Amino acid sequence: MNAYALVCPTTSDSVLIDPGADPDVLSDMLGDTTPAALLITHSHIDHIDQLDEMRKRLNVPVMAHSGPHSDGIEMAADRHLEDGDVVTVGNHNLRVYYAPGHINDQICFALVDDLRVIVGDTIFDGGPGKTWSAAGFRTTLQTLRDVVLPWPDDTICYPGHGPSFRLGDRRLLIEAFLAKDHGDFFGDATWDM
Repeated sequence: MNAYALVCPTTSDSVLIDPGADPDVLSDMLGDTTPAALLITHSHIDHIDQLDEMRKRLNVPVMAHSGPHSDGIEMAADRHLEDGDVVTVGNHNLRVYYAPGHINDQICFALVDDLRVIVGDTIFDGGPGKTWSAAGFRTTLQTLRDVVLPWPDDTICYPGHGPSFRLGDRRLLIEAFLAKDHGDFFGDATWDM
C-alpha cells in the first residue's frame, strides 16, 4: 500500500495521505515538516489502518469523503471533502475529484497547476480498481470516462498500490477497455481484457 507525504518546499507545511501501516515510517516521511492534515483517498482498511495512531501523533484534522464508508466504518473526519473542494498545503492547493466505483467514498487529490494526482485505488498502471458488483464496475467505467480521461496525457497518477504512471502511456488501452462490452463483469480487471 502506498502512502504519500506532500510537502510545500517553501513553507514546509505537509499532508499525509492514506496512513495504512507502519506509523514510524509514516512519521519519518514527514521529517521536519509541519503537518497540516491527514487526507484519506478511501476507507478500505489497508489505507486507514494507522489513521487513529497518526491522528494522535500529529494532532491534525482528518479530511475524507463523507461516505458511506467501507464495511460500516465510522470515520470521524474533521472535514468532509466533496468533488471540487480544495485543500491548501502551504503555498499549494489540492483539488478533490470524486471518483467512485472501487468504493463509494473514493476521492483523488490533484495538485492545482501541476500534473500530479494521488488517485488511491481509482486506477492502476495495469487496470482499474477492483469492484464488488456489476453496478460498481459500471460506476468505475463512468469515473474513467468523466474524471480520469479528461486529465492531460502528461498527468502522473500515483496509485494506492504499485508504481506511478503517465496517463498518456495508458490512454489508448483505457479507451479500448471502455469501448468493450463487459456485460455484468465485476472484480479485478486489466486493460487488456
